[in-house]
Parts: sequence; structure tokens; C-alpha cells
Amino acid sequence: MRKKKWIFFVAPPAILLLITLCGEVAMHLWNWLLPPLFGWHQIGFWQVLGLMLLCRLLFGGFRGGGHGPGPSMARRAMAQRWEKMTPEEREKFRQSARSRCGWNEPPAEQPGEQA
Repeated sequence: MRKKKWIFFVAPPAILLLITLCGEVAMHLWNWLLPPLFGWHQIGFWQVLGLMLLCRLLFGGFRGGGHGPGPSMARRAMAQRWEKMTPEEREKFRQSARSRCGWNEPPAEQPGEQA
């Protein structure tokens, strides 16, 4: 445990440096692109940080460890559920999914097509 004490001294300045760099890059991109394209005003560093915070709140949230269960986690969970189902339960699930999605019947095969 003693070997990891350095992280408490390195992490806060590294986080501040990352926030500063991201803010500067975003500010320069805004001031380079948006005033000439749309006639908007230039913005300062603190306005950029506020805008980034607002975007994070609206679109990203503050959940730790990513943005919730991604498609791969949901897919794995469904695969586990699917494997535990009996063939009758699987067919019942298929039928309910078809009725929810508007696929009441499986598509008819065209003449000359093979499955």
C-alpha cells in the first residue's frame, strides 16, 4: 500500500492539467470556427469550462465507470437469459417480440430462394 502513495501527489495536478488542456483546445476550436461560420461571439476559458460542464450534465452525466451498461453488457446478459430458457420459452419470447415489432408472421420465402 505504501508504494501507491505517489498517486495522491500526482493525480490532482494531472487532472488539473488535463482540464486546462481540454478547455484551451475547446476554446481555441470555438473561437476559430464558430465566429466566422455563424457570427457568434468569441468565448473565454471559464465560459468553455462552464459549457463543457453543462454538456457533461446534459449528455454524459456523472456516473463513474463509463456510461452505464453498454451494448456488449446488455448483449451478454440477454445471451445468458436465452441459454437458460427452454425451447418453449424461447418460442414464446420470439412471438411476443414479433407482435411488439409488428412482425406477426415470418416473411414468406420467394420462389427460387433457399434458406
